[in-house]
Amino acid sequence: MYRFLSLLCLLALLSCANRPAPASPPTAAQPNILLIVVDDQGYADFTPFADPQADVQTPNISRLGRQGTVYTQAYVTAPVCSPSRAGLLTGKNQFRWDGPASWGPGLPDSVKTLAEYLREAGYATAKIGKNDLGQKFHRNDVREYPLHHGFDEFLGFSAHAHDYWLLSQDIYDRTPDPQNTSALLGPLMHNMGTKSYEEGYITDILTDEAVEYVRAEREQPYFLMLSYNAVHHLIHEVPQRYLDKYDVEPIANYDPEAGVAFENRETGSYSAYYDKYSRLGAIQDDDMRKYYLANLNNLDDNIGRVLDAIDEETIIVFLSDNGGSPLTGANNSPLTGGKYSLWEGGIRVPLAIRWPGAMAAGSTEERYVSALDILPTLAAAAGVTVNDPAIDGIDLREPDADRVLVWKWQENWAIRRGDYKLTNARENHWKSRPYRAYIAPIRDDNSLKLFNVADDPGERNDLVNERPELVEELRAAYEAWEARNLGVY
Repeated sequence: MYRFLSLLCLLALLSCANRPAPASPPTAAQPNILLIVVDDQGYADFTPFADPQADVQTPNISRLGRQGTVYTQAYVTAPVCSPSRAGLLTGKNQFRWDGPASWGPGLPDSVKTLAEYLREAGYATAKIGKNDLGQKFHRNDVREYPLHHGFDEFLGFSAHAHDYWLLSQDIYDRTPDPQNTSALLGPLMHNMGTKSYEEGYITDILTDEAVEYVRAEREQPYFLMLSYNAVHHLIHEVPQRYLDKYDVEPIANYDPEAGVAFENRETGSYSAYYDKYSRLGAIQDDDMRKYYLANLNNLDDNIGRVLDAIDEETIIVFLSDNGGSPLTGANNSPLTGGKYSLWEGGIRVPLAIRWPGAMAAGSTEERYVSALDILPTLAAAAGVTVNDPAIDGIDLREPDADRVLVWKWQENWAIRRGDYKLTNARENHWKSRPYRAYIAPIRDDNSLKLFNVADDPGERNDLVNERPELVEELRAAYEAWEARNLGVY
Protein backbone atom coordinates (compact mmCIF):
# COMPACT_ATOMS: atom_id res chain seq x y z
CA MET A 1 0.00 0.00 0.00
CA TYR A 2 2.75 2.46 0.92
CA ARG A 3 4.57 1.66 -2.30
CA PHE A 4 1.36 2.28 -4.23
CA LEU A 5 0.75 5.63 -2.49
CA SER A 6 4.34 6.66 -3.15
CA LEU A 7 3.85 5.96 -6.82
CA LEU A 8 0.71 8.10 -6.90
CA CYS A 9 2.56 10.98 -5.24
CA LEU A 10 5.37 10.72 -7.77
CA LEU A 11 2.97 10.80 -10.69
CA ALA A 12 1.21 13.83 -9.23
CA LEU A 13 4.46 15.72 -8.87
CA LEU A 14 5.43 14.92 -12.44
CA SER A 15 2.06 16.10 -13.67
CA CYS A 16 2.34 19.38 -11.77
CA ALA A 17 5.74 19.99 -13.32
CA ASN A 18 4.22 19.41 -16.78
CA ARG A 19 6.73 16.66 -17.29
CA PRO A 20 5.86 13.37 -19.00
CA ALA A 21 6.55 10.20 -17.04
CA PRO A 22 9.71 8.38 -18.15
CA ALA A 23 9.17 5.99 -21.04
CA SER A 24 11.54 3.57 -19.34
CA PRO A 25 13.10 3.60 -15.87
CA PRO A 26 16.77 4.56 -15.56
CA THR A 27 19.17 1.67 -15.35
CA ALA A 28 22.51 1.28 -13.65
CA ALA A 29 24.14 1.26 -17.08
CA GLN A 30 22.98 4.76 -17.96
CA PRO A 31 25.97 7.12 -17.71
CA ASN A 32 25.93 10.75 -16.70
CA ILE A 33 26.33 12.99 -19.75
CA LEU A 34 27.95 16.42 -19.98
CA LEU A 35 27.68 18.38 -23.24
CA ILE A 36 29.98 21.42 -23.29
CA VAL A 37 29.34 23.93 -26.08
CA VAL A 38 31.67 26.91 -26.47
CA ASP A 39 31.11 29.94 -28.63
CA ASP A 40 33.21 30.89 -31.68
CA GLN A 41 36.44 29.03 -30.83
CA GLY A 42 38.98 29.10 -33.64
CA TYR A 43 39.84 25.80 -35.31
CA ALA A 44 43.59 26.37 -34.83
CA ASP A 45 43.03 27.42 -31.21
CA PHE A 46 42.01 23.90 -30.16
CA THR A 47 45.03 22.43 -28.37
CA PRO A 48 44.04 18.74 -28.67
CA PHE A 49 44.82 19.02 -32.37
CA ALA A 50 48.31 17.98 -33.39
CA ASP A 51 49.43 21.47 -34.37
CA PRO A 52 47.50 24.18 -32.47
CA GLN A 53 48.59 27.79 -32.27
CA ALA A 54 51.64 28.15 -30.04
CA ASP A 55 50.21 31.12 -28.11
CA VAL A 56 47.15 29.19 -26.86
CA GLN A 57 47.15 27.92 -23.27
CA THR A 58 44.30 25.49 -22.64
CA PRO A 59 45.71 22.60 -20.59
CA ASN A 60 42.29 21.42 -19.43
CA ILE A 61 40.85 21.22 -22.93
CA SER A 62 44.04 19.34 -23.83
CA ARG A 63 43.40 17.02 -20.89
CA LEU A 64 39.93 16.30 -22.20
CA GLY A 65 41.44 15.51 -25.59
CA ARG A 66 43.88 13.03 -24.04
CA GLN A 67 41.04 11.31 -22.21
CA GLY A 68 38.93 10.83 -25.33
CA THR A 69 38.71 10.95 -29.10
CA VAL A 70 39.55 14.09 -31.06
CA TYR A 71 37.78 14.70 -34.37
CA THR A 72 39.73 16.63 -37.00
CA GLN A 73 36.88 16.89 -39.52
CA ALA A 74 33.82 17.69 -37.43
CA TYR A 75 31.11 19.91 -38.90
CA VAL A 76 28.22 21.91 -37.52
CA THR A 77 25.08 22.56 -39.56
CA ALA A 78 25.47 26.33 -39.88
CA PRO A 79 28.19 28.99 -39.60
CA VAL A 80 26.39 30.96 -36.89
CA CYS A 81 25.08 30.08 -33.45
CA SER A 82 21.27 29.93 -33.63
CA PRO A 83 20.80 27.46 -36.51
CA SER A 84 23.88 25.48 -35.50
CA ARG A 85 22.50 24.91 -32.01
CA ALA A 86 19.09 23.93 -33.42
CA GLY A 87 20.76 21.22 -35.49
CA LEU A 88 22.82 20.05 -32.53
CA LEU A 89 19.81 19.76 -30.22
CA THR A 90 17.59 17.91 -32.69
CA GLY A 91 19.92 15.78 -34.80
CA LYS A 92 18.21 17.28 -37.84
CA ASN A 93 19.30 19.86 -40.36
CA GLN A 94 17.43 22.91 -39.13
CA PHE A 95 16.72 24.11 -42.65
CA ARG A 96 14.31 21.21 -42.97
CA TRP A 97 11.81 23.58 -41.31
CA ASP A 98 13.66 26.86 -41.85
CA GLY A 99 13.54 27.07 -45.63
CA PRO A 100 15.12 30.54 -45.89
CA ALA A 101 18.09 29.21 -43.85
CA SER A 102 17.93 32.19 -41.55
CA TRP A 103 19.50 33.28 -38.27
CA GLY A 104 16.25 32.27 -36.54
CA PRO A 105 15.11 28.71 -37.24
CA GLY A 106 13.22 28.42 -33.96
CA LEU A 107 12.05 25.03 -32.70
CA PRO A 108 8.77 23.56 -33.96
CA ASP A 109 6.63 21.51 -31.59
CA SER A 110 6.99 18.55 -33.96
CA VAL A 111 10.79 18.40 -33.66
CA LYS A 112 12.06 16.45 -30.67
CA THR A 113 15.25 17.41 -28.83
CA LEU A 114 18.05 15.41 -27.24
CA ALA A 115 16.90 16.61 -23.81
CA GLU A 116 13.41 15.24 -24.44
CA TYR A 117 14.73 11.84 -25.49
CA LEU A 118 16.95 11.60 -22.41
CA ARG A 119 14.34 12.86 -19.98
CA GLU A 120 11.89 10.23 -21.22
CA ALA A 121 14.60 7.64 -20.50
CA GLY A 122 14.79 8.72 -16.87
CA TYR A 123 17.48 11.40 -16.95
CA ALA A 124 17.51 14.57 -14.90
CA THR A 125 18.15 17.32 -17.44
CA ALA A 126 19.58 20.82 -17.06
CA LYS A 127 20.88 23.58 -19.26
CA ILE A 128 23.28 26.22 -17.99
CA GLY A 129 24.39 29.16 -20.12
CA LYS A 130 23.46 30.32 -23.57
CA ASN A 131 20.13 29.31 -25.07
CA ASP A 132 19.85 30.51 -28.64
CA LEU A 133 17.51 29.10 -31.25
CA GLY A 134 17.12 32.41 -33.03
CA GLN A 135 13.55 33.30 -32.13
CA LYS A 136 11.46 34.59 -29.22
CA PHE A 137 14.38 35.80 -27.13
CA HIS A 138 14.08 36.68 -23.42
CA ARG A 139 10.80 34.76 -23.05
CA ASN A 140 10.06 31.76 -20.85
CA ASP A 141 6.62 30.94 -22.29
CA VAL A 142 7.74 29.61 -25.68
CA ARG A 143 8.88 26.30 -27.15
CA GLU A 144 12.38 27.73 -27.62
CA TYR A 145 12.84 28.15 -23.86
CA PRO A 146 14.74 25.18 -22.34
CA LEU A 147 12.02 24.24 -19.84
CA HIS A 148 9.67 23.68 -22.78
CA HIS A 149 11.90 21.40 -24.85
CA GLY A 150 13.12 18.83 -22.39
CA PHE A 151 15.16 20.51 -19.66
CA ASP A 152 14.05 20.30 -16.03
CA GLU A 153 16.20 23.27 -15.01
CA PHE A 154 17.71 26.29 -16.73
CA LEU A 155 20.02 29.10 -15.71
CA GLY A 156 21.31 31.41 -18.40
CA PHE A 157 20.07 33.72 -21.13
CA SER A 158 18.06 33.43 -24.34
CA ALA A 159 19.94 35.54 -26.89
CA HIS A 160 23.07 35.53 -29.05
CA ALA A 161 25.26 37.02 -26.32
CA HIS A 162 25.37 38.49 -22.83
CA ASP A 163 27.70 40.92 -21.09
CA TYR A 164 30.32 39.04 -19.08
CA TRP A 165 30.23 41.36 -16.06
CA LEU A 166 26.89 43.16 -15.88
CA LEU A 167 24.45 40.65 -14.41
CA SER A 168 22.43 42.64 -11.89
CA GLN A 169 18.88 43.91 -11.82
CA ASP A 170 20.24 47.34 -10.96
CA ILE A 171 22.24 47.73 -14.19
CA TYR A 172 19.27 46.45 -16.16
CA ASP A 173 17.01 49.08 -14.62
CA ARG A 174 19.48 51.89 -15.32
CA THR A 175 20.18 50.98 -18.97
CA PRO A 176 18.05 52.53 -21.74
CA ASP A 177 18.31 49.41 -23.94
CA PRO A 178 19.02 46.40 -21.71
CA GLN A 179 17.60 43.76 -24.05
CA ASN A 180 18.89 42.98 -27.51
CA THR A 181 19.79 39.81 -29.33
CA SER A 182 23.51 40.37 -28.75
CA ALA A 183 23.79 43.53 -26.68
CA LEU A 184 22.19 42.03 -23.59
CA LEU A 185 22.90 42.68 -19.93
CA GLY A 186 21.22 42.18 -16.56
CA PRO A 187 20.00 39.19 -14.55
CA LEU A 188 20.13 35.66 -15.89
CA MET A 189 16.95 33.74 -16.54
CA HIS A 190 16.45 31.04 -13.90
CA ASN A 191 13.73 28.48 -14.48
CA MET A 192 10.55 30.60 -14.66
CA GLY A 193 12.11 33.64 -13.01
CA THR A 194 15.43 35.51 -12.96
CA LYS A 195 18.57 35.52 -10.86
CA SER A 196 20.50 38.74 -10.24
CA TYR A 197 24.24 38.80 -9.53
CA GLU A 198 25.62 41.98 -8.02
CA GLU A 199 29.15 40.88 -8.78
CA GLY A 200 30.94 38.07 -10.57
CA TYR A 201 32.07 37.02 -14.04
CA ILE A 202 29.64 35.04 -16.16
CA THR A 203 32.03 32.23 -17.15
CA ASP A 204 32.91 31.69 -13.49
CA ILE A 205 29.25 31.86 -12.45
CA LEU A 206 28.09 29.33 -15.04
CA THR A 207 30.85 27.01 -13.88
CA ASP A 208 29.90 27.45 -10.22
CA GLU A 209 26.34 26.46 -11.07
CA ALA A 210 27.48 23.51 -13.18
CA VAL A 211 29.76 22.17 -10.45
CA GLU A 212 26.95 22.42 -7.92
CA TYR A 213 24.63 20.57 -10.30
CA VAL A 214 26.94 17.64 -11.06
CA ARG A 215 27.86 17.22 -7.37
CA ALA A 216 24.23 17.11 -6.21
CA GLU A 217 22.98 13.80 -4.91
CA ARG A 218 20.26 12.24 -7.06
CA GLU A 219 19.03 8.76 -7.81
CA GLN A 220 18.80 9.23 -11.56
CA PRO A 221 21.55 9.92 -14.11
CA TYR A 222 21.89 13.47 -15.38
CA PHE A 223 22.28 15.20 -18.71
CA LEU A 224 23.82 18.66 -18.37
CA MET A 225 24.27 20.97 -21.35
CA LEU A 226 26.83 23.58 -20.30
CA SER A 227 26.71 26.25 -22.95
CA TYR A 228 29.29 28.99 -22.41
CA ASN A 229 29.17 32.34 -24.19
CA ALA A 230 32.97 32.46 -24.15
CA VAL A 231 34.76 33.22 -26.47
CA HIS A 232 32.08 35.36 -28.12
CA HIS A 233 31.98 39.16 -28.12
CA LEU A 234 32.63 41.13 -25.94
CA ILE A 235 36.01 39.44 -26.01
CA HIS A 236 37.80 42.14 -24.01
CA GLU A 237 35.75 41.51 -20.87
CA VAL A 238 38.09 39.31 -18.83
CA PRO A 239 39.12 39.22 -15.14
CA GLN A 240 42.15 41.36 -14.36
CA ARG A 241 44.54 38.49 -13.59
CA TYR A 242 44.10 37.18 -17.13
CA LEU A 243 44.62 40.64 -18.60
CA ASP A 244 47.82 40.88 -16.58
CA LYS A 245 48.93 37.47 -17.81
CA TYR A 246 48.58 38.54 -21.44
CA ASP A 247 49.86 42.07 -20.85
CA VAL A 248 46.79 43.91 -22.11
CA GLU A 249 45.03 46.91 -20.60
CA PRO A 250 41.49 46.71 -19.17
CA ILE A 251 38.69 48.52 -20.97
CA ALA A 252 36.04 50.12 -18.78
CA ASN A 253 32.74 48.29 -18.52
CA TYR A 254 29.62 49.89 -19.88
CA ASP A 255 28.21 52.60 -17.62
CA PRO A 256 24.81 54.11 -18.52
CA GLU A 257 25.69 57.25 -16.57
CA ALA A 258 28.97 57.86 -18.39
CA GLY A 259 27.24 60.06 -20.94
CA VAL A 260 29.32 58.84 -23.88
CA ALA A 261 27.66 58.89 -27.29
CA PHE A 262 28.89 56.49 -29.98
CA GLU A 263 28.33 57.10 -33.68
CA ASN A 264 25.14 59.11 -33.29
CA ARG A 265 23.58 56.49 -31.06
CA GLU A 266 21.51 57.44 -28.06
CA THR A 267 23.67 58.58 -25.19
CA GLY A 268 24.03 55.76 -22.71
CA SER A 269 23.12 53.06 -25.23
CA TYR A 270 24.52 49.63 -24.44
CA SER A 271 24.13 48.66 -28.11
CA ALA A 272 26.58 51.42 -29.00
CA TYR A 273 29.10 50.12 -26.47
CA TYR A 274 28.66 46.59 -27.84
CA ASP A 275 29.11 47.70 -31.44
CA LYS A 276 32.22 49.70 -30.63
CA TYR A 277 34.04 46.81 -28.97
CA SER A 278 32.80 43.93 -31.10
CA ARG A 279 34.91 44.92 -34.08
CA LEU A 280 38.44 45.90 -34.90
CA GLY A 281 39.02 49.62 -34.69
CA ALA A 282 38.68 50.60 -31.08
CA ILE A 283 40.79 47.48 -30.44
CA GLN A 284 43.61 46.62 -32.85
CA ASP A 285 44.90 43.21 -33.96
CA ASP A 286 47.58 42.53 -31.36
CA ASP A 287 45.40 43.48 -28.44
CA MET A 288 42.36 41.72 -29.88
CA ARG A 289 44.31 38.48 -30.00
CA LYS A 290 45.49 39.00 -26.42
CA TYR A 291 41.94 39.60 -25.20
CA TYR A 292 40.82 36.48 -27.05
CA LEU A 293 43.60 34.39 -25.50
CA ALA A 294 42.85 35.75 -22.04
CA ASN A 295 39.14 34.98 -22.47
CA LEU A 296 39.96 31.48 -23.73
CA ASN A 297 42.41 30.87 -20.87
CA ASN A 298 39.71 31.77 -18.33
CA LEU A 299 37.29 29.44 -20.13
CA ASP A 300 39.82 26.63 -19.97
CA ASP A 301 40.41 27.12 -16.24
CA ASN A 302 36.67 26.88 -15.71
CA ILE A 303 36.38 23.74 -17.82
CA GLY A 304 39.10 22.29 -15.61
CA ARG A 305 36.96 22.96 -12.55
CA VAL A 306 34.08 21.06 -14.15
CA LEU A 307 36.32 18.14 -15.14
CA ASP A 308 37.56 17.92 -11.56
CA ALA A 309 33.98 17.75 -10.25
CA ILE A 310 32.61 14.88 -12.35
CA ASP A 311 33.13 11.16 -12.01
CA GLU A 312 35.40 9.17 -14.30
CA GLU A 313 32.53 7.41 -16.06
CA THR A 314 30.75 10.57 -17.21
CA ILE A 315 30.50 10.97 -20.97
CA ILE A 316 31.77 14.39 -22.06
CA VAL A 317 31.21 15.99 -25.45
CA PHE A 318 33.04 19.24 -26.21
CA LEU A 319 32.54 21.33 -29.34
CA SER A 320 32.33 24.86 -30.67
CA ASP A 321 29.03 26.05 -32.11
CA ASN A 322 30.66 27.37 -35.30
CA GLY A 323 34.02 28.50 -36.62
CA GLY A 324 36.05 31.24 -35.02
CA SER A 325 34.89 34.79 -35.69
CA PRO A 326 36.97 36.90 -38.08
CA LEU A 327 36.42 39.82 -35.69
CA THR A 328 37.48 38.50 -32.28
CA GLY A 329 41.09 37.40 -32.76
CA ALA A 330 40.28 33.72 -33.38
CA ASN A 331 42.52 31.71 -35.69
CA ASN A 332 41.00 29.14 -38.05
CA SER A 333 44.11 28.26 -40.04
CA PRO A 334 44.58 26.38 -42.29
CA LEU A 335 40.88 26.79 -43.03
CA THR A 336 39.50 29.49 -45.28
CA GLY A 337 37.03 32.00 -43.87
CA GLY A 338 35.31 31.76 -40.53
CA LYS A 339 32.03 32.32 -38.78
CA TYR A 340 29.26 33.59 -41.11
CA SER A 341 30.28 31.53 -44.19
CA LEU A 342 30.10 27.99 -45.61
CA TRP A 343 33.83 27.90 -46.23
CA GLU A 344 35.51 25.32 -44.01
CA GLY A 345 36.46 27.96 -41.45
CA GLY A 346 32.81 28.64 -40.75
CA ILE A 347 31.52 25.08 -40.32
CA ARG A 348 34.46 22.82 -39.40
CA VAL A 349 34.89 22.98 -35.63
CA PRO A 350 36.78 21.56 -32.63
CA LEU A 351 35.19 18.38 -31.28
CA ALA A 352 36.35 15.93 -28.61
CA ILE A 353 34.43 13.15 -26.87
CA ARG A 354 35.31 11.22 -23.75
CA TRP A 355 33.34 8.01 -23.45
CA PRO A 356 35.12 5.49 -21.21
CA GLY A 357 34.84 1.96 -22.51
CA ALA A 358 33.34 2.97 -25.84
CA MET A 359 35.80 5.44 -27.38
CA ALA A 360 39.55 5.04 -27.14
CA ALA A 361 41.40 7.55 -25.00
CA GLY A 362 44.07 9.60 -26.75
CA SER A 363 42.80 8.71 -30.21
CA THR A 364 42.12 10.80 -33.31
CA GLU A 365 39.32 10.29 -35.81
CA GLU A 366 40.15 11.63 -39.27
CA ARG A 367 36.86 10.71 -40.97
CA TYR A 368 34.34 13.51 -41.21
CA VAL A 369 31.44 13.65 -38.77
CA SER A 370 28.69 16.09 -37.87
CA ALA A 371 27.20 17.71 -34.79
CA LEU A 372 24.01 16.02 -36.02
CA ASP A 373 25.58 12.77 -34.84
CA ILE A 374 25.64 13.81 -31.19
CA LEU A 375 21.93 13.14 -30.60
CA PRO A 376 21.87 9.54 -31.90
CA THR A 377 25.22 8.81 -30.22
CA LEU A 378 24.19 10.03 -26.77
CA ALA A 379 20.75 8.47 -27.13
CA ALA A 380 22.43 5.12 -27.79
CA ALA A 381 24.67 5.64 -24.75
CA ALA A 382 21.53 6.10 -22.66
CA GLY A 383 19.85 3.03 -24.12
CA VAL A 384 17.34 5.08 -26.11
CA THR A 385 16.15 3.97 -29.54
CA VAL A 386 15.45 6.90 -31.85
CA ASN A 387 12.73 5.82 -34.27
CA ASP A 388 12.66 8.85 -36.51
CA PRO A 389 13.58 8.45 -40.20
CA ALA A 390 14.15 12.19 -40.49
CA ILE A 391 17.13 12.14 -38.11
CA ASP A 392 20.14 13.26 -40.15
CA GLY A 393 22.80 12.15 -37.67
CA ILE A 394 24.44 8.75 -37.27
CA ASP A 395 26.25 7.06 -34.38
CA LEU A 396 29.71 8.61 -34.01
CA ARG A 397 31.16 5.19 -33.25
CA GLU A 398 30.47 4.20 -36.86
CA PRO A 399 31.60 7.08 -39.12
CA ASP A 400 30.64 6.73 -42.78
CA ALA A 401 33.44 7.76 -45.11
CA ASP A 402 31.03 8.34 -48.01
CA ARG A 403 28.02 9.89 -46.30
CA VAL A 404 26.34 12.97 -47.70
CA LEU A 405 26.32 16.15 -45.63
CA VAL A 406 24.44 19.22 -46.82
CA TRP A 407 24.38 22.85 -45.72
CA LYS A 408 22.11 25.76 -46.53
CA TRP A 409 22.84 29.23 -45.21
CA GLN A 410 20.91 32.18 -46.63
CA GLU A 411 21.70 32.19 -50.38
CA ASN A 412 24.59 29.76 -50.07
CA TRP A 413 24.68 25.98 -49.99
CA ALA A 414 27.23 23.19 -49.86
CA ILE A 415 27.39 19.42 -50.09
CA ARG A 416 30.13 17.02 -49.05
CA ARG A 417 30.41 13.39 -50.10
CA GLY A 418 33.61 11.52 -49.45
CA ASP A 419 36.61 13.78 -49.86
CA TYR A 420 34.84 16.32 -52.06
CA LYS A 421 32.84 19.42 -51.24
CA LEU A 422 30.84 21.45 -53.76
CA THR A 423 29.64 24.91 -52.78
CA ASN A 424 28.51 28.25 -54.10
CA ALA A 425 29.78 29.89 -50.91
CA ARG A 426 30.75 33.50 -50.84
CA GLU A 427 32.01 35.27 -47.78
CA ASN A 428 29.72 37.44 -45.74
CA HIS A 429 30.98 40.94 -45.15
CA TRP A 430 31.09 42.59 -41.77
CA LYS A 431 31.12 46.08 -40.35
CA SER A 432 34.92 46.08 -40.08
CA ARG A 433 37.95 44.35 -41.48
CA PRO A 434 38.76 40.84 -40.22
CA TYR A 435 41.52 39.93 -37.80
CA ARG A 436 44.80 39.49 -39.65
CA ALA A 437 44.94 35.68 -39.23
CA TYR A 438 41.83 35.41 -41.41
CA ILE A 439 42.39 33.46 -44.64
CA ALA A 440 40.36 34.98 -47.46
CA PRO A 441 38.58 32.80 -50.04
CA ILE A 442 40.26 32.30 -53.39
CA ARG A 443 37.15 33.68 -55.06
CA ASP A 444 34.40 35.68 -53.41
CA ASP A 445 31.35 35.09 -55.59
CA ASN A 446 28.40 32.72 -55.90
CA SER A 447 29.91 30.54 -58.60
CA LEU A 448 30.25 26.80 -58.00
CA LYS A 449 33.53 25.68 -56.48
CA LEU A 450 34.77 22.13 -55.94
CA PHE A 451 37.44 21.12 -53.45
CA ASN A 452 39.04 17.97 -52.15
CA VAL A 453 38.76 19.11 -48.54
CA ALA A 454 40.48 16.00 -47.19
CA ASP A 455 43.71 16.93 -48.98
CA ASP A 456 43.01 20.67 -49.31
CA PRO A 457 41.24 21.83 -46.13
CA GLY A 458 42.16 25.42 -46.95
CA GLU A 459 40.10 25.25 -50.17
CA ARG A 460 42.84 26.77 -52.30
CA ASN A 461 42.66 24.45 -55.33
CA ASP A 462 39.33 24.72 -57.15
CA LEU A 463 38.65 21.56 -59.19
CA VAL A 464 35.44 22.75 -60.80
CA ASN A 465 36.92 22.78 -64.32
CA GLU A 466 38.88 19.56 -63.83
CA ARG A 467 35.95 17.45 -62.60
CA PRO A 468 32.81 18.73 -64.36
CA GLU A 469 31.10 15.34 -64.04
CA LEU A 470 31.56 15.35 -60.27
CA VAL A 471 30.26 18.92 -60.09
CA GLU A 472 27.03 17.92 -61.80
CA GLU A 473 26.72 14.76 -59.73
CA LEU A 474 27.07 16.60 -56.43
CA ARG A 475 24.82 19.45 -57.51
CA ALA A 476 22.12 16.96 -58.49
CA ALA A 477 22.55 15.19 -55.14
CA TYR A 478 22.10 18.46 -53.25
CA GLU A 479 19.05 19.47 -55.28
CA ALA A 480 17.51 16.03 -54.74
CA TRP A 481 18.05 16.26 -50.98
CA GLU A 482 16.51 19.73 -50.92
CA ALA A 483 13.49 18.60 -52.95
CA ARG A 484 12.87 15.65 -50.61
CA ASN A 485 13.45 17.30 -47.26
CA LEU A 486 12.80 21.04 -47.20
CA GLY A 487 9.47 21.99 -45.69
CA VAL A 488 8.95 18.64 -43.95
CA TYR A 489 7.73 20.37 -40.77
